Amino acid sequence: MHDIRLIRDNPNGFDAALARRGLAPLSSKIIEIDTLRRAKITAAETALADRNAASKQIGAAKSQGLKDEFERLRTLVANKKNEIGILEVQAKEEDERLQALLGTIPNLPHDEVPEGTNEDDNVEIRIWGTPVELGFTPKEHYELTATKGGMDFETAAKLSGSRFVIMSGAVARLHRALAQFMIDTHTTENGLMEVNTPVLVRDEAMHGTGQLPKFAEDSYQTTNGWWLIPTSEVTLTNLVSDQILDEESLPRRYTAHSLCFRSEAGSAGRDTSGMLRQHQFEKVEMVSVTKPEDSLAELDRMTDCAQKILEKLELPYRTVVLCTGDMGFGARKTHDIEVWLPGQSAYREISSCSVCGDFQARRMNTRFKRVGEKKPEFVHTLNGSGLAVGRCLIAVLENGQQEDGSVSLPKILHPWLGGKTHITAEGKMA
Repeated sequence: MHDIRLIRDNPNGFDAALARRGLAPLSSKIIEIDTLRRAKITAAETALADRNAASKQIGAAKSQGLKDEFERLRTLVANKKNEIGILEVQAKEEDERLQALLGTIPNLPHDEVPEGTNEDDNVEIRIWGTPVELGFTPKEHYELTATKGGMDFETAAKLSGSRFVIMSGAVARLHRALAQFMIDTHTTENGLMEVNTPVLVRDEAMHGTGQLPKFAEDSYQTTNGWWLIPTSEVTLTNLVSDQILDEESLPRRYTAHSLCFRSEAGSAGRDTSGMLRQHQFEKVEMVSVTKPEDSLAELDRMTDCAQKILEKLELPYRTVVLCTGDMGFGARKTHDIEVWLPGQSAYREISSCSVCGDFQARRMNTRFKRVGEKKPEFVHTLNGSGLAVGRCLIAVLENGQQEDGSVSLPKILHPWLGGKTHITAEGKMA
């Protein structure tokens, strides 16, 4: 959510920031609604003052026997009461119009974010590892001999429709081990607190992190009004909603392994084969809550936490800064980490780490109080994948594939797999 005072004070700057996102100017429309809202509030306050003044005069008029004046004042009080009611309703309507409009406007990009219109304009800032030369034509994850019995898309389609998968045997075990490895690394090495949160949330939680109202079609809603979370960013970030935090408690760093649900409404026809883009998937999420002056450094720290997972797994990747036209709705600056997939001969996104500034904090009303200060300030929030478990599974399988159909597994995972080192061509863990 945007600070209406900043828009009033610098409308041209607000519109210039929107222009970097490829959006038309909106400050004049926002200020028009805000001006009308404030005029109604002022009129209601004036009418209330008039009513209160008249109320005080009624007693004096009655005691002095001024019948006509008494009746005039009594009528005035009644009329002012009705006028106040009408003005308050109108002010509320204008406020709702203002909040509805502000709720659909994306966050403003940080000055550091490169200009651009799409992913072609993103800027690479790091590359790690060298794509392995397999010596044979690599296959995609769902084509591997080792996974043929462990990924069942046909039965999943019978149960749930397209873009679902049933994993079993070695594939299911590897998927579980990856999630446990990520969580253990984040909690023991990266200083994040593990949290287990619900996957069903109310409107307020989805609104707080920016999924509502603009992106309702991208998520699933139950018949009784709950939403299935598209990411545990929603629940982790809302852990601090409607709170005033102590400065000493910041930063707060959380992680969770959860199921995630997305309708993929805007991705028809994209990545329909295999596990790359599913309606239900698992992700290890990271969320940080910081003081404003610390948030950019925290973005670098969070990005490093995600990168280190890939390095431990010996998976080549590159990191890019998203341009203004490719950033998500709530982000001020985003680092995307893309892992190398031999089957596609391409880097594909496996993590997106974003700093949101006070954008989510304003929606959630989350503030902190500095030591020695009375007035609270809005916190800054960040979120990032650490990592998407299914996509990490794909990367491990494709990068570890062998010419005989087996898959060699990263050494770091062996303890989480009971000492197993590979998946045989027959799909067995060995």
